[in-house]
Amino acid sequence: MRPDDLHDDENWTGGFYELSLTLEPAGDDLLDRAVRALWRAAGVEGCLARRPDGTFAAVEPGAAALHAHGHLRGRVTLPAGDRVVCGGFVSRFDGADHLELYLPLGALARVDRRIGGFPFDERSGAESLDWRAPIDRWLAAVAAVVHAEVPIRHGLVGFEIDEVDDLGEVPPYTAVLVPSGAGLDHRPAYG
Repeated sequence: MRPDDLHDDENWTGGFYELSLTLEPAGDDLLDRAVRALWRAAGVEGCLARRPDGTFAAVEPGAAALHAHGHLRGRVTLPAGDRVVCGGFVSRFDGADHLELYLPLGALARVDRRIGGFPFDERSGAESLDWRAPIDRWLAAVAAVVHAEVPIRHGLVGFEIDEVDDLGEVPPYTAVLVPSGAGLDHRPAYG
């Protein structure tokens, strides 16, 4: 039961806690640079694509790999020092690319019991900020590094984020990252 075992299907269960970066305009050159910057900034170990037989093949992180394979996978070290599986994908719509780096809750729950049944149990409100806040800050710092290389329209951090056009309508359990003169402003989640 290792949270960094790519072959353990239980690590990939429970949904995703993720960083979503909106890139405009949509395009493979910008996306390619952003994927490479994201992998580097997050310290993702490996870049793997899952084959139909369940094995993994090493690929170069970038737009071509995302288009060819859908999801890219690897491992990251969290702020507390634990290693977990992670993945990335892109959605392209409304003239923008929405690049995601996700941490599966199945793997996260193996390194921190407080995660429990997040976001569906009684500890999923403000109490969950105890474990979420350090991850949110880390993902915000990752986003700031990416933004320094590839400007983003905005970023969001939280559970299975849907693209939000109006940042005034972001749920309280979602952190918001917006460009500013100093890089990115991080508006923490509060619920």
